[in-house]
Amino acid sequence: MNTEVNLAGIKMKNPVTVASGTFGYGREFADFIDLNKLGGICTKGTSLKPRSGNKPPRVYETPAGMLNAIGLQNPGVEYFMNNDLPYLKKFNTAIIVNACGSTIEDYVELAKVLNTLDIDGVELNLSCPNVKAGCLAFGTTYEGVKEVTSKVRKVLDKPLIVKLTPNVTDITSPAKGAQDAEADGVSLINTLLGMSIDIHKRRPHLANNTGGLSGPCVKPVAVRMVYQVSQAIDIPILGLGGITTGEDAIEFMLAGATAISIGTGNFITPDTSIKVIEGIEHYMKQYEIDDINSIVGTVQMN
Repeated sequence: MNTEVNLAGIKMKNPVTVASGTFGYGREFADFIDLNKLGGICTKGTSLKPRSGNKPPRVYETPAGMLNAIGLQNPGVEYFMNNDLPYLKKFNTAIIVNACGSTIEDYVELAKVLNTLDIDGVELNLSCPNVKAGCLAFGTTYEGVKEVTSKVRKVLDKPLIVKLTPNVTDITSPAKGAQDAEADGVSLINTLLGMSIDIHKRRPHLANNTGGLSGPCVKPVAVRMVYQVSQAIDIPILGLGGITTGEDAIEFMLAGATAISIGTGNFITPDTSIKVIEGIEHYMKQYEIDDINSIVGTVQMN
């Protein structure tokens, strides 16, 4: 059986990656799973300069999911270069750096740095709903996505995947913006904007008031959006949103995703990604599928 995929120019031994912000830079999970078994690792969101993130509480569990408002806390790209990247290079898995910024200039300068690194690709985060200045505004319109992506494309030679927000009326519009700006692929969905209120204190559970909703509860929305985008653009899709089993992953691939990412599932069970890989292989054996790529986008609509 062939489980290898080519995601936007990134060769992966299998279609399973781990989603940005849920896996740190790999060290956090190395005691629980063999990182060599992963098709790829999407790093924690990395910015040009260190970010302290939002004040706590920043995470709240909800039915079938969770809200988070971390605010892209990270040590900055220089720390990543000197400490995290050398560690990740020890493993036989694709390294995709999630890049975030608050201005177009931030994205461009960060992309220039990332272009010099020995990494496999960049995931451009235009969609995080937790940052008050920057990401959300850029990712909600065709024009915004196209502008940022175009300027990053000019300084980045590596495979470029644009991460899309679901907090829009028409998900295909920003996806077209990414394609028209010569992105190599898109990833979706990021978290849905949500809120939970403590009825005893009469205040939101999160200090940021709102946060990003993720987990199994968002999967039907994510599958629908992946399908819609697959019908609207011609570049590959990295699908994510509530995937915890091999069956979930197959669902995304049938909808049009070339590869998938495990996010909140990592918090539920640290070896979720390995179980998903095994689940995909089981499905292939069950239906005598020789090449996992053969099922991408083959859902038959009613």
